[in-house]
Amino acid sequence: MRNGLWALGFVMVALAGIAQADDAGTWVYVGTYTGGESKGIYQARLNPTTGALTGVELAAEIKNPSFLAIHPNRKFLYAVSEVSDAGGKPTGGVVAFAIDQQTGKLKLLNQQVSAGAGPCHLVVDKAGKNVLVANYGGGSCTSLPIAADGSLQPASSAIQHTGKSVNASRQEGPHAHSINLDAANKFAFVADLGLDQVLVYRFDPAAGRLVANQPPHVAVAPGSGPRHFALSPSGKTAYVINELANTVTVLSYDAERGVLQELQTITTLPADFSGTSYTAEVVVHPSGKFVYGSNRGHDSLAIFTADGATGKLTARGHQKTGGKTPRNFAIDPSGKWLLAENQDSGTIVVFQINPETGELKQAGQPVAIPFPVCVRFR
Repeated sequence: MRNGLWALGFVMVALAGIAQADDAGTWVYVGTYTGGESKGIYQARLNPTTGALTGVELAAEIKNPSFLAIHPNRKFLYAVSEVSDAGGKPTGGVVAFAIDQQTGKLKLLNQQVSAGAGPCHLVVDKAGKNVLVANYGGGSCTSLPIAADGSLQPASSAIQHTGKSVNASRQEGPHAHSINLDAANKFAFVADLGLDQVLVYRFDPAAGRLVANQPPHVAVAPGSGPRHFALSPSGKTAYVINELANTVTVLSYDAERGVLQELQTITTLPADFSGTSYTAEVVVHPSGKFVYGSNRGHDSLAIFTADGATGKLTARGHQKTGGKTPRNFAIDPSGKWLLAENQDSGTIVVFQINPETGELKQAGQPVAIPFPVCVRFR
């Protein structure tokens, strides 16, 4: 079934791409799990007017580029290589690419080890001086300086998490699942699924160094499994999506001290759902009015409205993603389009966002890309 979808989808996007001008639309990059049909990072174009996603092609070959990040100058792209044996060592890799400004293709610059197995998430700091990485398998976080040519230097900071939580099969040790920075580039947040904590680090971009904040973390309910983290545009509220509990925890944020405090926890699933499901991604709309979370199993996006004063959430329903196992998803810079990736059905579905209600409406047909797990806009 997946083979058929891929072949049909590729023909559809290739034909559509013929009529599209080379310089039209926004470049979209898609990270995947490789093996079989998938070869690495794919690129496409998003039409900002119609939401059409066209011109899919391979941008670079790399093993398991499961998460991507774009440099602030838009000239470089960074990808994790989610493996446990990079360079013959028990660690994963982080790969640097230069973006061809005309074609969007990626040129390999270099690769560094991530100082931990199974890197699964990364960001570029706001100054464009460092890449910060979360290592799921190794239960650690790392910062790697960026050279003037965009290439990566060896890690300048590596912190090993310790401990465990109540779920014996999933929380037997630390599992850092994401790393994010605040708008001021002063604090980094690491959601650790294995510890039921969001750890907070003071960040020095000049030195590329992470140091534990005081207090060093905020805890979520035991067995929740915090996975991904997002700050509101106001910088006063944060949201962490909990993979094992299928919830979103709302946190207040003190930007001066780097302190998070729980305000609310709300389910991502309908009350009548009785199957198995796990959350994946949480995204705040650029307006700050809406928050979305993905459900793998229910195969939907949970839709919430956010209170303008407190950031607390009210459930507004669910949108099926038209495929299986929606993983990461992203909203384009205009706030008009949401791209949802269905990992196990090998499709990306574009939704138009209602600016008044946050509701989603599918735009066009699913576009086939094998095993998509991350999408980023340039």
